[in-house]
Amino acid sequence: MPSLGAPSCRNLCTLSCSSSVGWTLSCLGFNGGFITQVWLRKTPCIKGVKMIQTVQVKERKSFPSPIFLGVGQMAVTITILYVSKLNKIIHFPDFDKKIPVKLFPLPLLYVGNHISGLSSTSKLSLPMFTVLRKFTIPLTLLLEAIILGKQYSLSVITSVFAIIVGAFVAAGSDLAFNWEGYIFVFLNDIFTAANSVYTKQKMDPKELGKYGVLFYNACFMIIPTLVISVSTGDLQQATEFGQWKDVLFLLQFLLSCFLGFLLMSSTALCSYYNSALTTAVVGAIKNVSVAYIGMLVGEDYVFSPLNFVGLNICMAGGLRYSFLTLSSPAKPKPPADEENVPLDLKS
Repeated sequence: MPSLGAPSCRNLCTLSCSSSVGWTLSCLGFNGGFITQVWLRKTPCIKGVKMIQTVQVKERKSFPSPIFLGVGQMAVTITILYVSKLNKIIHFPDFDKKIPVKLFPLPLLYVGNHISGLSSTSKLSLPMFTVLRKFTIPLTLLLEAIILGKQYSLSVITSVFAIIVGAFVAAGSDLAFNWEGYIFVFLNDIFTAANSVYTKQKMDPKELGKYGVLFYNACFMIIPTLVISVSTGDLQQATEFGQWKDVLFLLQFLLSCFLGFLLMSSTALCSYYNSALTTAVVGAIKNVSVAYIGMLVGEDYVFSPLNFVGLNICMAGGLRYSFLTLSSPAKPKPPADEENVPLDLKS
């Protein structure tokens, strides 16, 4: 059955200009059993879609260890940010005993998000999983109101729920019922929304700053993630994988680690300059955009009227949200970017 923009085992890269956050680069790469997504967002906003480019690359042999890949992505994140700090390209606080307190509860949310995500994907069909993951958006809206004290108009709330309705309509022909899967994916939605909102809160320059959040979260989570990889047999599968002597595979693995860093960085920057809700909505629009591209250039999309109507409802809700955000008379300003100011100027 058709799914909400789910490509098959190919690489699909799109470069587009989003009306809500400027320009967006999205890369979906299925090289060895993992999918890497990268969204690069830039402010100030530029209206209208300027360019869409698609590139399809042949699939390679599956890599069996997604958790080990996550460890590699964290290692690359730590290395790049620390070297950038040493060269005074970026700035974030040095480690002290207050850092764990400032970072809490992001590491716990990361573990919960990771475990619930792995558990939910194996128990639900892809269309149903995609529908239920859309509930991250209203949960993000709710948590921003509770934790950050933000208020949204009725028009914004309506546009958010239009995305949910569109997702249900698009997957209406394949709504499998599985209580265990529902529980895991709903927990995954809660952890994802909470992680986005708390990340937005911790990125205040008076706290850890945007680079500090990325660096210390990776530092605190790389060892527990490695332990999970060992205990689940994931690390053993990685060491026994037979392609480590293949130069092309090594390049793809390192590139995927780097793309994982770009994904975390660009998502954090989008939340920093906009909001956690905007990041969630743009992610939904991106998925629908991939579905539209698949209709034109791919062989994976199977057309059905119900699915097509649902996709259009999703896109209409996302575009409506973008329009309301751009036309808002009181646009939220990002906090002063103290992290990039040289220390001598600060003094």
